[in-house]
Amino acid sequence: MIKVVGVEFKENGDKYYFSIKKVIPKKNITVIVETDKGMQFGKVVTDILEIDEKEFDKEIKPIIRISTKKDFNIHKKNIRDAKEALKVCKEIVEEDNLKMQVIDATYSFDRSQLMFRFVADSRIDFRDLAKELAAIYKTRIELRQIGIRDKAKEVGGLGLCGRKMCCARFLKDFDSVSISMAKNQNLSLNPSKINGVCGRLLCCLKYEDENYSECKNCLPKIGQAIKTDKGEGKVISLDILNHKYTVELNNHNTIDVEVDCEKIHEADK
Repeated sequence: MIKVVGVEFKENGDKYYFSIKKVIPKKNITVIVETDKGMQFGKVVTDILEIDEKEFDKEIKPIIRISTKKDFNIHKKNIRDAKEALKVCKEIVEEDNLKMQVIDATYSFDRSQLMFRFVADSRIDFRDLAKELAAIYKTRIELRQIGIRDKAKEVGGLGLCGRKMCCARFLKDFDSVSISMAKNQNLSLNPSKINGVCGRLLCCLKYEDENYSECKNCLPKIGQAIKTDKGEGKVISLDILNHKYTVELNNHNTIDVEVDCEKIHEADK
């Protein structure tokens, strides 16, 4: 077993684990850590955890130290300089007519690397851009293409529900979302209703999909012929979460039928 803490390098960013040896950090303090891309300034976001080393596919690097006021000032300067580098990069991209949108720039704490992230519809040959940026900033340049969802997470904003977007607030990973989830929940397939700010299907479609699927298992399908106490007819609509469905009888009257899903599930066991 190894003692580790989770560290984030930006708010709501990915969480990385670092071992604690001589340094015993507490949650919510800032630290300097060693990474494959140089030293980084980050924030501890978990309590101390004991995890089997076999769960990690590579060596766990250590926390170097708890950050000092000097470290914090260096971090702030790196942020300011990265913003200026972002402006320069955007100007070069526009001059070279590259079909890419640069989203952000980030210096490693020790300035051994300057990373730019961008969005593009296709693969971009950015070799000349990287050489030009390396000549200006005298450090290793990394250009990383990200998806449109990642861009939305960085930019932020409000979702259709009126609240801050889930990806910018708490989502760490983007699960696969399919159009069948919208159909499963009887939602309108109008893109303006089921697509998020990023233009992709709403992440929240996945939240209740399992519950909808379970509820639908005890209900008939729309169009299915069915017998009721009032006569025969066909199912014309479903109220999935309330376990109800509406039947149009052969005499053109309609009735609502409620299903006791708990009894059905118990019978299936």
